[in-house]
Amino acid sequence: MKFVIVGYGRVGTRTARVLHEEGHEVVVLDRDPGAVERAREEGFEAYQGDATDDRAFDDVDFSTVDAVGGLTSDVNANFAACTVGNYHGCRTVLRIDEDYRKDIYDKYAGEVDEVIYPERLGAAGAKTALLGGDFNVIADLTEDLQLTTINVPESSPAVGRRLSEVEVPDDARIYAHGRTGESMTIPIPGTEIEAGDQVAILAERDAIEGVRAVLIGDAAA
Repeated sequence: MKFVIVGYGRVGTRTARVLHEEGHEVVVLDRDPGAVERAREEGFEAYQGDATDDRAFDDVDFSTVDAVGGLTSDVNANFAACTVGNYHGCRTVLRIDEDYRKDIYDKYAGEVDEVIYPERLGAAGAKTALLGGDFNVIADLTEDLQLTTINVPESSPAVGRRLSEVEVPDDARIYAHGRTGESMTIPIPGTEIEAGDQVAILAERDAIEGVRAVLIGDAAA
């Protein structure tokens, strides 16, 4: 698969590297010449440009692009990048840095495929590590919506299935995925789930048991 990563800062760099390690093609766009040079030194096709200017994408062949990630620290630039991605029929992922608030989610969620919150996810992962266990509800995001992480056991019915094939309840979505000992990152649909993987889920409270059944199976009993 081919991805356009807009923003080669902390989040964009890690995402690009993970995608590359999994055998995917990555194109980087950043307005900072230094960031573009670093991306090229790491072997990425990279262009300098401001995502809020449509012309910044002139050199990108979107006919072969599967998804666009707006991963800068500027939500307006990220949304502009996702708008371009939408125009070309790509999957779109938008980063925001603000703590979860319903008004922020509502503003962007209807226009992109996924909204991600790296800072909150990092804090959630740290709390999970501190608490331990196979299944932890680690953050209440609204009165009903929760961010949950699951360690996939060997007995899970999801082992060997692609992330895109895992049918979680309608009121839940896969937010991030990571291998044992690795940081979780944006879920790649074609990735096969292995025992020991961590999966982060955004779910309504009422959907939690359904998520447990899908990703833990008999081990949830």
